[in-house]
Amino acid sequence: MMERRGLTQAIIGAKCPQCRKGKLFPVSIFSFRKITEVNHYCDNCGANFQPEPDFFYGAMYISYAFSVALVITTFVAVGVLFTDPELWMYITPVIILNLLLFPAMIRYSKVLYLYLVGKLKYEEPKS
Repeated sequence: MMERRGLTQAIIGAKCPQCRKGKLFPVSIFSFRKITEVNHYCDNCGANFQPEPDFFYGAMYISYAFSVALVITTFVAVGVLFTDPELWMYITPVIILNLLLFPAMIRYSKVLYLYLVGKLKYEEPKS
């Protein structure tokens, strides 16, 4: 019996949208080497992850949305946790969280962009 991988599990695991098994990235999320690089083809089904040159430039919009959400969430949290916080109390957590979450935001913006805009559709495994 073939294993069926769910959509959410495939997105979190950064797997191929077509087979949900092949890896989208050549290195781990914890590796700062080649952090922005995406595999050209799926190592499992051969799907093309880059249908056109500079395809992933559109992922910048998703990355921007992640950053805006992080800033708003941090500002609200600081405003709730502290009474009359100073400016540095807003800015410092935003900078630290952006630095810590940068690899995840870059990676998942590309994953979501490929799943949302890419033309690859999931094909149910044949038994």
